[in-house]
Amino acid sequence: MLSSVKRLLIGRPLKSTALGEQKLNIFKALAILSSDALSSVAYGTEQILLVLATIGAIAYWYSIPIAVGVLFLLAALILSYRQIIFSYPQGGGAYVVSKENLGVNSGLLAGGSLLVDYILTVAVSVSAGTDAITSAIPTLHPHNVLIACILVVLITLLNLRGLTESATILSYPVYLFVIGLFILIGVGIYKIMTGFVPSAPHASLGSPVQGITLFLLLRAFASGCSALTGVEAISNAIPNFKDPAPNNAAKTLILMGSLLALLFSGITFLAYYYGISPKANETVVSQIARETFGRNYLYFFVQGTTALILVLAANTGYSAFPLLAFNLAKDKYMPRMFTIRGDRLGYSNGIVSLGIASILLIIAFSGKTTQLIPLYAVGVFIPFTLSQTGMIIKWLREKPAGWVAKLTANLIGTIITFTVLMIFFITKFGQVWSVLIFLPIIVLFFHRIHTHYEAVGEQLRLDPEHPAVKIEGNVIIVPVAGITKVVENSINYAKSITDQVIAVYVSFDREDEKRFEEKWEKWCPDVRLVTLQSHYRSVVQPLRKFIDTVEHKASESNFRVTVLIPQFITKKSWHNILHNQSSLLIRTYLVYKKKVIVATLPFHFKK
Repeated sequence: MLSSVKRLLIGRPLKSTALGEQKLNIFKALAILSSDALSSVAYGTEQILLVLATIGAIAYWYSIPIAVGVLFLLAALILSYRQIIFSYPQGGGAYVVSKENLGVNSGLLAGGSLLVDYILTVAVSVSAGTDAITSAIPTLHPHNVLIACILVVLITLLNLRGLTESATILSYPVYLFVIGLFILIGVGIYKIMTGFVPSAPHASLGSPVQGITLFLLLRAFASGCSALTGVEAISNAIPNFKDPAPNNAAKTLILMGSLLALLFSGITFLAYYYGISPKANETVVSQIARETFGRNYLYFFVQGTTALILVLAANTGYSAFPLLAFNLAKDKYMPRMFTIRGDRLGYSNGIVSLGIASILLIIAFSGKTTQLIPLYAVGVFIPFTLSQTGMIIKWLREKPAGWVAKLTANLIGTIITFTVLMIFFITKFGQVWSVLIFLPIIVLFFHRIHTHYEAVGEQLRLDPEHPAVKIEGNVIIVPVAGITKVVENSINYAKSITDQVIAVYVSFDREDEKRFEEKWEKWCPDVRLVTLQSHYRSVVQPLRKFIDTVEHKASESNFRVTVLIPQFITKKSWHNILHNQSSLLIRTYLVYKKKVIVATLPFHFKK
């Protein structure tokens, strides 16, 4: 039944030879990998206005020069990540760049930041999408967290169905969102030019503002930089592109940057000209659409597509997180399970882990997007800074043709991203201080995993100078609880392997012990029986002491001790609760003993 449900939810398994069919063209890649960056248009401007609102509406004109600064940083990042795409076509983005050029710890810091960032991508995107839905339907506000969790489950299932299938489905909402915003911006600018919108609601550029400080402007700029989240996703997911993968990835990056710049500029300008103020129960985009169209079908089209892309922007995390986890696991810094492809050829363990972590985060923060965005942005700008610094080291070391221009682009990008990162820490320390605690813990966690895998490899590696001790023979101990077909089956099997078979019976009183010895002598006199007295009615403790004694004597003669545990298997699973599970207790204890082999011989009931 479970298998049928699985097939219904994620589809039939795909052959490994179908992997090439799961690659993305530019059209689908732009939708699935750029949705995070494009969706940030819906809240990037709002984050700037939330900071400026602390001074008053007269300060809103500063959103225009702040937006210009954000666009300048966007251009620097696009140039930098385009170079990373061609320099590291195997993917991995900031993790690979930092690890190879700055050292392992820098790479792990970038990788850990990105893993957390992709979890935040899902949580922020879905929470913001839920906010857009409840802005249009206010009666749903009390159910924000539940709606967000359901949406995460649906997106997780969609991604488990495979990259191409999810990209095909998700491309339509993304492009509808782009069309909807271009219509909104176009109609808004047309109304401004034709005089339908009065200029009175907004303050003129350059108007003096009482109380404005450099600190506040820097804080607003840092908040506006949240619109740049997701820019790095394409460089992480190069293996998902159709050949030539680097060229297609670079083209997709340029297209994404161009669309993001146009949409962010248009929304910021309209918000300024309309004199929009951020509200608790209505997003800035919703207010702009209402002012431009009224609450007609175009308003609901913009709100609907905005809600969709904000939710589906989570898909950028689902595309990049599994690949980053794969690269870390391949380098032995994450569990090996993240290197395994699922039925639909995606890294399903990474997809499921991302979904679970995102739901926990949404519940922990009660779906409050504004509380998550500062952490989200910091998680992006740490790898931004590390990757560009890594590229500087690369150009200085290799000095290829045109390296001075490349180094200059990366140097400018590094200075800006590091400055933004410092602004975040200075202006929003109360919201982002936790990064200073959990990132070192994550890096330590990576090192502990790597140490374990290295130790395992060392112990498994064949060493010709120290060959394994030759086993001279085997002693099989069979715990028995009576004289039954299950015991008969186990004794016969043990005798087929060796003549050193010992049956062990644990008795709770002397009379029972004598009766059992007499029965055994008549039934199987050729197999040695050892009876153990248990004064405290424990089966495991007397058996443990006996096995330790036998193992100590056997090791002197290079003999191995095997404990063969008889176990019957009921026809129906619920029948198990009707029987004692002493065999499970014995096996659970013995499996951790270093020099004892534990085997189970099942006996299946027919009815």
